[in-house]
Amino acid sequence: MRAELEKLIDLQITDTNLRRLKKAIETAPERRATIEQEFEQHAFSIREIQNRRDTYTAERADFEKQIAENKTYLERADRNLKHAQNSKEYETAIRETGALQKQVSDLETKDLEKMAEIEEVEKELAERADEINSLDKNRAEALAAFDKELKGQQAEFDVESKKRETVFATLPAQMAGVYNRLAQRSRDGIAVAAVLKGACSACFMSLRPQMQVNVRKGDEIITCESCSRILYIPVEKSARQEG
Repeated sequence: MRAELEKLIDLQITDTNLRRLKKAIETAPERRATIEQEFEQHAFSIREIQNRRDTYTAERADFEKQIAENKTYLERADRNLKHAQNSKEYETAIRETGALQKQVSDLETKDLEKMAEIEEVEKELAERADEINSLDKNRAEALAAFDKELKGQQAEFDVESKKRETVFATLPAQMAGVYNRLAQRSRDGIAVAAVLKGACSACFMSLRPQMQVNVRKGDEIITCESCSRILYIPVEKSARQEG
């Protein structure tokens, strides 16, 4: 019976590992997408800053174009003022000159403000230069590490699956049926539970002293009176208590 119990324990350990690996493999697309999303968030924030810089640069270029055009108009207005032949032409030239000078002044103020905004954005990009330069490299490394880990998990799953088949095939049919029934009934897939600190580690129900003794002996299959799982005491724990 001890040998069969050891097989059940080994089977449970294998199945628990298989459940963990299966979950990791099944959720791999979502977990990989999370990694990509984290890097995309960084890339998006960087692109947002770069777009602001490009927008400000375009706006400043437009201001400078308007300034140049208005200065051209101002030169023409100055010529008209110098060559005015009567008071009406003179007054018209004066008004035009004043209006153009104000427009140029306003545009130059906006140009300086936009220049300050560009400098601020450039400073922000300079502070994140290392992040910008290494973003693609770090993303590739993170995804490569994830893919390597997943490949290892898939390989381990195959090994553990074969191991389960081998162990399960050596169990008596009735015991194998009991194990499967218990495993399928529980949400966590636990059919064989360790006894820790005098209680079932699956449902945490305390065991009667005599039951603990019987479980420790290992001469028969003992099930938890609360959750019906097969009980065992880990070798290390048993050895310490016997010592």
